[in-house]
Amino acid sequence: MKRRPALPFWRSLTLLCVILPLCGAYAAAPGFDTARAGAVWGVSLAFIAPRTLEPLGIPQMAVWGLSGITALDPDLTVQEQAGKLLLYGPNRVLFAAPAPAPTDAAAWGDACAAIAAHAYAASPTLMRAGTEGVIRSFFDELFNHFDPYSRYEAPREANEDRAMRLGHAGLGLTLGREGTKFLVARVAPSGPADQAGIAAGMAVLAINGIPTAGQHLAALQSSLAGTLGTTITITVRPEKSLPQTISLTRGLVPTQSVFGAMDQDMAVIRVIGFDRDTGEQFAASLGALMSATPAPKGIVIDLRGNRGGVLRQSALSVDTLLSHGIIVRTIGRDPGADRVFRAEGADLAHGLPVIILVDGATASAAEVFSAALSDNDRAVVIGSTTLGKGLVQNVTNLPGGGELFVTWSRMIAPRGWPLQGLGVFPQVCVSLGTNVLDQQIAALKSGSDMLAKSLAETRAARAPMPLAEILAIRDSCPATVGTNGYFTAAAALIDDPVAYHAALIRPLITPAVNPSANGT
Repeated sequence: MKRRPALPFWRSLTLLCVILPLCGAYAAAPGFDTARAGAVWGVSLAFIAPRTLEPLGIPQMAVWGLSGITALDPDLTVQEQAGKLLLYGPNRVLFAAPAPAPTDAAAWGDACAAIAAHAYAASPTLMRAGTEGVIRSFFDELFNHFDPYSRYEAPREANEDRAMRLGHAGLGLTLGREGTKFLVARVAPSGPADQAGIAAGMAVLAINGIPTAGQHLAALQSSLAGTLGTTITITVRPEKSLPQTISLTRGLVPTQSVFGAMDQDMAVIRVIGFDRDTGEQFAASLGALMSATPAPKGIVIDLRGNRGGVLRQSALSVDTLLSHGIIVRTIGRDPGADRVFRAEGADLAHGLPVIILVDGATASAAEVFSAALSDNDRAVVIGSTTLGKGLVQNVTNLPGGGELFVTWSRMIAPRGWPLQGLGVFPQVCVSLGTNVLDQQIAALKSGSDMLAKSLAETRAARAPMPLAEILAIRDSCPATVGTNGYFTAAAALIDDPVAYHAALIRPLITPAVNPSANGT
């Protein structure tokens, strides 16, 4: 019998799609939540499109995201051809869907979900990943194509992240024991206990009317916990005063991100991140240290390992040391991303020398803090070149409780140089070894600066910059973590006004005043 010739591939595809309209006979696996994936991706594409630093079309982003299917199962690929989205398996088309209108983000979200559902039905690997794994892989591959800092957070992660940003539910009250008495050991600034006037050192006599005498400390501390919005009564006795019963409502207790202490004659403030209440905590800590007896000779602000956080909180912290001047500019494609943050506060340190400690892990809002004070001649930065994360993310809530962080602006330091990639170049470098550090300090004491050339190159830099140029500047003080010599150098500058003033960068460059001249 004469054998019939095989049909060309394109005719096979046409015939297949005629017999199985849009190849829909491949039913999606029931375990995949098509509606949720479509809603999440549709909202995300609509949010991303107008905000990216470079213009990106929704169809292109959708196809990039769908390559997340291939990342999970290399036997599956997705392509856009002739107005259709095609899901390929080994040697065949598994599913085809019409490509929506280029600007219809919701329709593209649904089309991507339909593709993913049929891929899920055909792939045990995708089934093991589950709906959330497929959703996450979509975003991983999407952002791999254009931005290392944009990210997706699943509902559980987003809830934990929101709790970190906002604080946790409680009273902001820690108990301690002294002999047989229970005392207030610590009160979190701005928490319910602090706002009610409870202070460290007060004796705690009863909780909800039950005397504390004879109880265990751990049990009493546990009794303070409860649901947000619920009330509790605490009977306390301030020193040399009558007992008083105070009713407290459990609320959001800001995360403690600022820690201050006197170290000999230096006020040392450690900031581990810029969270919802950091600006207020920083001002309170600085104010308390300035009231110490004897008064500090200088301020040391330790930002080593600080990965940043809320830009506004960084600006508020700068306000406590700077009465005027630009803090940072943000520039993006979306008009809403363009902002100029200016100092509007007062110098609570009254002109005392300020030293900022940074390292290769200092990033983002912590870099803004460092650059603002050094560029405005208010602080000397000691350490190594910082991380160089000079991009700002905008965040939105997604259906189902997840969150999406999308880069939408670049940060420009007061003197016009870009933080992204370049980072903050310190005025005193500790990463070149002890001998070089000693030489720098000796030079500063004589009124000269060994790093003047590198500092001038940094402040003269403008975006965009070639990578080779960025690396050449950064190599003059390589990023490092954990190097010794920070506090020795800080003390040397605080003790020697000539060295401190020689390290300031005020002779270098006149600050740029036109944001449009900085480039994007």
